[in-house]
Amino acid sequence: MRARVPVTAWVPWCGLGLFVAAASAGYFYNLTFVQLGLVDLGERVLGLPPERIARAMALLAGLTLCVALGAGLVMHHRRWSEDFRVKLRLLAVVVVLQTVLTAVAPQLRSEAGLLAWIVAASVGLGLGVPSLFGLTCDLVPTRHRGTVAAVATSAAFLPAAVFSSDWRIEPFAAQLLWLMAPSAVALVVLAFVPSPLTAALARQHHLPRYGTGRFVRHRVRSRRWPGRAFTLALLLMFGVYFIDSLGFLRIVDTPVYIGSAWHSDDPGTLWAIGGAHVVAAVLAGILYPALGQRVLLGWIFALFALVQLSYVLHALTTPELPATLGMPLLYAVAVSVYTVLNFTLWADFSTPATIARNTAVGVGVSGWLATFLSTSLSIWWTSVELPFAQHLRAVAAISLLLFTATVLLFLLPDRGRVREEPA
Repeated sequence: MRARVPVTAWVPWCGLGLFVAAASAGYFYNLTFVQLGLVDLGERVLGLPPERIARAMALLAGLTLCVALGAGLVMHHRRWSEDFRVKLRLLAVVVVLQTVLTAVAPQLRSEAGLLAWIVAASVGLGLGVPSLFGLTCDLVPTRHRGTVAAVATSAAFLPAAVFSSDWRIEPFAAQLLWLMAPSAVALVVLAFVPSPLTAALARQHHLPRYGTGRFVRHRVRSRRWPGRAFTLALLLMFGVYFIDSLGFLRIVDTPVYIGSAWHSDDPGTLWAIGGAHVVAAVLAGILYPALGQRVLLGWIFALFALVQLSYVLHALTTPELPATLGMPLLYAVAVSVYTVLNFTLWADFSTPATIARNTAVGVGVSGWLATFLSTSLSIWWTSVELPFAQHLRAVAAISLLLFTATVLLFLLPDRGRVREEPA
């Protein structure tokens, strides 16, 4: 029988605020400073050829995945997955490390320095995956995970679209340090100084409305693999992240597209893209608890297939004309929808005992490995001068293939029912 834990009314709100702040800041950091800033550092500052930058990004992907999986498994076996204080302290250490590395990055002047930076950053980023996403069962009620994911997604993508038009390492570092330095101090105090707030948050996963995710099967043992549905979600979400970065990094390097979208001089265009991110995130947050896993993944691949086909058609028919605003807006919608799913899906396959392992596998493989392997592949395709239209055709073909696979999965019978955790 679960213990009844008295919780003051404002404590859950503090927990939600902590999770949203950490998740949105971490996602903003990865999609701006890491994915775009490091490429600028290698190309412009260090003058490295594209194939060396591609290898560096592949190294980042592989090391981060290994650290995330190792940390997740250790936390699982030592039962740190159920310990809020351990996860919070690990997250504080990660934020301090990444703050120092962010300050150092613009000063790098050699390829060896960049590789050493990547090794150190991989340790921090890998530890951050199970520690951050492992807090979901402690801080976010199961029934509200879609809404909270929508807020975190909006808080990450709106400033990324509106305030990050200068994609150079120096502005990225300057912007982020203003946020990271005070956040690191506050998080260290919260994690290492005992307080009634952290004591109350540490007990929340015992409450019925927290803890167990809605896709957890009845009486599943913590030592067992989460199941077939988790494996299928892992493969499909890997595909989502892979096709996103594979297409986006080529698009943002093409002047006819970037001038009318993410690098536009018109603030109205940037705010429209940021607004599309927010609207799509809110809708995805509302639909998430109402729709099944297969339907959600099907919509994501349908949107990405439509996005990539629109860019292919433009590249084949009128490549000399500026792209319409509708193309980046549709792209923003697709990205926000799958980001909401990534913030919620892995925790909803987990219990407090398994969340560190499951999120390490889910986010590490589908997010980190897929994103930065496709980043590496996109840079390599550019270096061998693969034509833009052929590049986008390959991305569109992958999108349509995965959409077809999702449709077939939707038609297959679902063996067994998942248990919905009471609110």
